[in-house]
Amino acid sequence: MSDVAKVVTIIGSSPESFAKAADAAVQEAAKTLRGISGAQVVSMSAEVENDRISVYRTTVNIAFGIER
Repeated sequence: MSDVAKVVTIIGSSPESFAKAADAAVQEAAKTLRGISGAQVVSMSAEVENDRISVYRTTVNIAFGIER
C-alpha cells in the first residue's frame, strides 16, 4: 500500500446474504479501482417482502492506494 490511501463508499446488494452483498461491492469497485487494500463494512440493511428478507445490502468503505 502507498503512503496515502483514498476511501470510497459503495453499497452492495445480494438476494443471498450480507457477506455476498459485501463481496459484490468489492468486486464491482475492482472493475474501476486499482490496488484495493481493504474493505470495511459500515452498515447492513435489508428489504423485506412477504415477511422474508428479499435483498441484503451492505455499505462498504473501500480503501485503495493513491498512485503517483
